[in-house]
Amino acid sequence: MKYIFFISLLISIFMVGSLSAQHEEKIPMLDNPISVPYLKKNLRKSHPRLVLNASIESNLKKKLKTDPVVKNIYEAIKLNVEGIMDEPLLERVVTGRRLLSVSREMLYRVNMLGIVYRIEKDPKALQRLNDEVVAVCSFSDWNPSHYLDVAEMAMAVALAIDWGADRLPASTIDLAINALTEKGIKPSWPENGSNPSWVFGTNNWNQVCNGGMIAASVAIAEKDPELAAKTIKRALDGIPYALSSYLPDGVYPEGSTYWGYGTGFSTITCAMLESAFGTDFGHARHSAYMASAMFRVICNAPSGGYYNFADCGDRRGRGFDEVLAWFASKTGNKAFFEKERMLQPPGELGKLSRLGGAALVWISQYKEKEGVDVPSVWYGRGHNPIAVFTGENGYYFGGKGGRATTSHGNMDAGSFIFELDGVRWVVDPGNQDYHELEQTGFDLWNSCQECERWTLITKNNYGHSTLTVNDLLHEVNGQATLLEVRDGADRPEAVFDITGPFTGLLKSAKRIFTKDSPSSLVITDEIETSPETKLITWQLMTTADVEMTKDGAILRQDGKTLKLDNLSHPDFTLSVISLDPAPLALDRQIKGLKRIELRVPVWTFKDGKGTIKMKLSK
Repeated sequence: MKYIFFISLLISIFMVGSLSAQHEEKIPMLDNPISVPYLKKNLRKSHPRLVLNASIESNLKKKLKTDPVVKNIYEAIKLNVEGIMDEPLLERVVTGRRLLSVSREMLYRVNMLGIVYRIEKDPKALQRLNDEVVAVCSFSDWNPSHYLDVAEMAMAVALAIDWGADRLPASTIDLAINALTEKGIKPSWPENGSNPSWVFGTNNWNQVCNGGMIAASVAIAEKDPELAAKTIKRALDGIPYALSSYLPDGVYPEGSTYWGYGTGFSTITCAMLESAFGTDFGHARHSAYMASAMFRVICNAPSGGYYNFADCGDRRGRGFDEVLAWFASKTGNKAFFEKERMLQPPGELGKLSRLGGAALVWISQYKEKEGVDVPSVWYGRGHNPIAVFTGENGYYFGGKGGRATTSHGNMDAGSFIFELDGVRWVVDPGNQDYHELEQTGFDLWNSCQECERWTLITKNNYGHSTLTVNDLLHEVNGQATLLEVRDGADRPEAVFDITGPFTGLLKSAKRIFTKDSPSSLVITDEIETSPETKLITWQLMTTADVEMTKDGAILRQDGKTLKLDNLSHPDFTLSVISLDPAPLALDRQIKGLKRIELRVPVWTFKDGKGTIKMKLSK
């Protein structure tokens, strides 16, 4: 893992070459010895063998007697099982183009029921597990047109018959193996011999779908070892392409919530491979993947909100991070083990994650070692580079580069968020519900320059704290990079080259974020214009109340204030544009959202060069 440590007498400066040169790192491949003979020789014969095996289960049961965290989470699982017993069995209800909510509910139910059965041999849990499996395996299909649905359902069914293998009726296991084969794995092998795009994709689909196919393949291995072996082999070849998205430093390009999704399925895939084969085939050697745990931690802001770039949710719930717990079990780092959250009263933990049963296993495997502190300055390069500064009094800054065509990306290169004293003063508009948009016929997923996606305030640059030139959209393929991070303990800086989104409109643009003091942030834009440049608009998104002053503005929120000082253009007045209500009916409606902007005409830039400089401070 890569962590940044600071020594007061040493300021490490990472220059352009050292930051950009590693963007093209070679994809580290996994070990892949899979063949039919390997499968027959090395796959554990006894059950359980997915996430659990005899030794892992024995350790779990011991920890239930001695470890208050393990005991508390298990009590919460049992409460969840009580709730499941009151629910009807699942039906094949497709919402829009997705069966995904049904598949996810099945995976949740299996994680709860299955782990209670394994620990207590509870006949009621076993009977309900049986009924759930029979119900979903009787569906006409698992909606292969949207393969995430198939993958999550396949993983659920595979776990169910593995964890209940000793007492589930043979008829149920036969039904499940047939469904895993015909409705799970075979649709992933098109008749034309091509691979589905997710097999070697670089986003969460790869992690979820390949993980689901591995689970299904282990479950059917004795009946059809040829199909199982070729499917696992394909998955181990494909997974590294998703792990490459974390390169070089652990940033998950799709944002923190999608880290939880994609990485969650990578962690359970690792757990299944280890329990079934005794190896993860090299996942844990992938340094960027392992470093991503710190990315997840650093994206949790003091206010309780996420650094919510890309299609990320706004705030955390009350629950614990079960995916981080896997990283804690592998590293012993207590920064990844959310003990206080895990020790909440079981009833207050509410509905647990659909990986909650598996999470109990790796929570039981955690052994604290010397902790690694969360750094006060953290950066990550790659497809969607970010820099984060933290400090006393709830100081939190997050700024980013990237490009709009990154998976789940927005026109937000150069944007930032800022918190102080528990208040988020500069906001990202975040994500909005996919289905609500899709059911209107809105084209959400195409990302060409003229595509409909960019009409939304959550997706375009007009809704982010960045620059806009000539009132035009950012160039969708224009990449903004992280040039350097100066890790000075007292005055850190992050420098982004944001020229890419303004291709043809600016010759160059650098955005420099400086933690000027423990309670201030300076944003400096160094700009070189082109003959096409007419107007540059500096933007800040906020939900605070805004009072204009001769030097800038005063922001007020939750009984606190923050100043915005216009340091570079004192003769130009800031303006405020209300985005409540948002411009379009389909836009996300955010209470109090507004854009503070400074509009700077090109004639103010002498010799085609100039600077826009603003400061946020108490």
